[in-house]
Amino acid sequence: MLVSTVAPMAKLPGPLVGPAEIQAMLGVGRSRARQIINQRNFPEPYQTLIGGSVWVRAEVEAWIKKHRQPRPPVSDDEDEPG
Repeated sequence: MLVSTVAPMAKLPGPLVGPAEIQAMLGVGRSRARQIINQRNFPEPYQTLIGGSVWVRAEVEAWIKKHRQPRPPVSDDEDEPG
């Protein structure tokens, strides 16, 4: 009889996001996203891997809602003279 020595995976707290996803969520460039991620009040990473850190999406969304001003939507007709 074979007995598995692999520990069962822990249940994830929800979808995870990396720096590129956070950058897109914030609508900022890579350098600005890194500055924001390094702020003391930004959520702690869920886990840090060889390829980088990952965060719980819901925690990042809650932080954005609390700390970032909403940006007005960009309309297609802004480039046209009025």
